[in-house]
Amino acid sequence: MNYTGLRWLKDAKLRNRIVEGLGRLRAGLRKKVPAKSDSTLLLATWNIREFGGTKYGGRMTDAMYYIAECMSRFDLIAVQEVRADLRALKEILRLLGRQWDVIFTDVSYADGNNFERLAFVYNTAKVSFTGLAGELVLPSKAATERMSQIARTPFVCGFQVGWAKFNLCTVHIYYGTAKAEEPRRVDEINALANLLAAKAKDYINTSAPVDYSPEHLVLLGDFNIFSRTDATYEAITKNKFEVPTELQKLPTGSNVDQNKFYDQIAFFKQKVGVKNTRAGVFDFFDYVFSDPKEFKGIKGAPTAKSFRQWRTYQMSDHLIMWCEFSVDQTDAYLKSLAEWDGK
Repeated sequence: MNYTGLRWLKDAKLRNRIVEGLGRLRAGLRKKVPAKSDSTLLLATWNIREFGGTKYGGRMTDAMYYIAECMSRFDLIAVQEVRADLRALKEILRLLGRQWDVIFTDVSYADGNNFERLAFVYNTAKVSFTGLAGELVLPSKAATERMSQIARTPFVCGFQVGWAKFNLCTVHIYYGTAKAEEPRRVDEINALANLLAAKAKDYINTSAPVDYSPEHLVLLGDFNIFSRTDATYEAITKNKFEVPTELQKLPTGSNVDQNKFYDQIAFFKQKVGVKNTRAGVFDFFDYVFSDPKEFKGIKGAPTAKSFRQWRTYQMSDHLIMWCEFSVDQTDAYLKSLAEWDGK
C-alpha cells in the first residue's frame, strides 16, 4: 500500500481519522483473512457499489484508502459495478502500489447494463495474466422470451498463480424485481453456466487434467441469489459448477444485512490439484464507517438516520467474499517424475 499521500493531507483531523480507521481495518483483516503465502491464492469477489459514481458527492478520501486496504489483503479480486468514469479505479491502483494491475471491460450500452464495467485487480508479484481476455456473448439459441443477451456481458480472463491456472468468468447478473426467483435472473444464470460448461474445453483440459499443473474454470461475482435453495443457485450447480465446501459452510450471506447469498465463487465440475483451505465473508463495517458521530459536521455527511444507506455508497452494499486455495503442487510434480516411464 502507498500511504505517502496521508502525510500531505493538510487537514490533520481528516488524516488522523483515516489513520485510526486503517488501524482498525488492518487489525480486522489480520483477524478474519489468512496471511498471504507463496503456496496459496487468496481469491475474492466484491461488488463495489457504483464504483466511480457521484451519488452523495462521490467517495470520501477515507473510503478510497479503506477500499484499497481491503483489496491489498488478497492476491486477485473480481470487481463488479465499476462505472464509466475510471478515476476511482485508477486512484485505488495508485494507493495499492506499482506491483498491482487491472484488466477491465468497456462500458456496454445494452439494456439493463447501467453503464457498468467488470474488472480484475491483481498483484503482479504473485499473479500472472495469461493473455486470455474476452466478453461472452450468448448464441441465439440460448435466447428466451425474457432474455436475448445477458444485460451485463460476462468477462473472462486467464491468470496463473504458482502451478495453477485460473480462467475466471466474472458476472453481475440482472436483478430486476426484489423476488428470490426473478425469471430473467434465472434465465441469465442458466444460459451463462450452460454456455461455459459447453465451452469448458476451450479454457481447460477436461479430458486429462494434470494434478501438478491444474487448470480451472471459475464462475464468480454478483449473481443476486437470495438463498441457496433458490432456482438461481440451482442454475449454477445443475450446469456442472460446484461451490467450494468451505464457502457452502458459511452461515451468512454477502449483502450488508448478511441474509442474501448474492455473491458466489463456483468451479467447473470440481477442483483439480488445489484444495480450498478457508473461506469467508469480510464485513468492513465492523471496523470503519460504523459510527455516524465520526463524520458529524463534515460537508455532505448524512444524518444519523440516513447513515446506514450513505455508508454503502462510500464502501459498498456488498461485503467481500473470499476463498483461500493451495496452489503449490511441487510434491505432485515430483511424484509424477518418480512414476514417469521416460516416454
